[in-house]
Amino acid sequence: MSPALLHGEHHTNGHANGVKKPVDGFGTRAIHVGSEPNAETGAVIPAISLATTYRQEAIGVHKGFEYSRSGNPNRNALEETLAAIETGGAFGIAFASGSSTTATVLQSLGADAHIISVNDVYGGTFRYMTRVAKVNQNLETTFLDLENVDDDTIAAAIRPNTKLIWIESPTNPTLRLIDIPRVVAVAHAHPSNPLVLVDNTFLSPYYSSPLLQGADIVMHSLTKYVNGHSDVVMGALILPPRHAELNNTLRFFQNAIGAVPSPYDCWLAQRGAKTLHLRMKAHGTNALAVATALAKSPYVEEIIYPGLASHPRHELAYRSLAPHARKFVDAHLAAHGEDGGFPYGGMLSFRIRGGLAQADKFLTSTRLFTLAESLGGVESLGEHPAKMTHGSIPEAERLALGITDNLVRLSVGVEDADDLVADVEQALEAAAATLEA
Repeated sequence: MSPALLHGEHHTNGHANGVKKPVDGFGTRAIHVGSEPNAETGAVIPAISLATTYRQEAIGVHKGFEYSRSGNPNRNALEETLAAIETGGAFGIAFASGSSTTATVLQSLGADAHIISVNDVYGGTFRYMTRVAKVNQNLETTFLDLENVDDDTIAAAIRPNTKLIWIESPTNPTLRLIDIPRVVAVAHAHPSNPLVLVDNTFLSPYYSSPLLQGADIVMHSLTKYVNGHSDVVMGALILPPRHAELNNTLRFFQNAIGAVPSPYDCWLAQRGAKTLHLRMKAHGTNALAVATALAKSPYVEEIIYPGLASHPRHELAYRSLAPHARKFVDAHLAAHGEDGGFPYGGMLSFRIRGGLAQADKFLTSTRLFTLAESLGGVESLGEHPAKMTHGSIPEAERLALGITDNLVRLSVGVEDADDLVADVEQALEAAAATLEA
């Protein structure tokens, strides 16, 4: 197995939105940071503050809150939690959705900027880059296969006005892995010194710590794993201590644009974050079991799960693990051996034997995997990227990215693993019967 990453988990005191951050373990931080007992009542869970405005003792004299768009106790608490659990983070900024998070980042770049994006990017991000930012800001995007291109190709794509490199790792939906430190090194060595943003939604702060790998900004759709219960739409940015000025800029845009989450949604997301470490272990263990079953099936052409030992980027998957996740993975490997692979998040994709008809039959035959968009909830979901989440990408480009009609994406939940495996196997049998008919 690959050696551990050189970057260890930080054990020096940082500050999360101005609040000293403890140096406890991941789960302890998730439960306690931002959730200190109420000084007045002793309540161990933050109350929901629905107020839109706040009394001032005198003109400009208040208790830190003026108007809820600019600051709310629940949003502040959630942002502190996010900065604490995204290891290496110091500042958390919450938004009303992942899409509004994307829009805010790109609008902050101003007019006539250039960015580089991984070519296999989420369809909603692709849509905003190519159909909104391009039209309204004259923002130009170069899409690169950041998994396979060499350093010189990346460097050659950087222009004097390149302000950002946008990474997803793993990508959605083909789970390509990007070597984040390599891209960061190329970006920061270039005279343009573009920022590097990593969308860490698929792995969550539990399995991956991009800030420890040199990234400047981490983005999450909190709708997914951080909240974890499919009842909140929200996004977030987390920045390291060195980017206090950038944090101020993005906070200005957050307030000016006003795409802020409600207090209740913030309360829900913070509650979800408290069990993130427990859920991600279960998601990963279940996904590995389902991926192993799919890999053995004669009805599957290809299984894409970086945790499998057969995956071509398996070694990079191990090297990219967050320090706390590596402890969990190493214990799994010690107990089960290296040949079976290791848990690496709850997302996987596979190519079913056949085409659209077989993919449709599989997705409508499952009992526990619900046919639905989104991911990261406690329940298992399945979807068809070409017709659903990535339908906004032109067909020729989808095919070039490997988003074919027989590609199925699964978000493996935290149900009993044996039940999920049995469900997938019976749905594959149902789909195979359509080939033989």
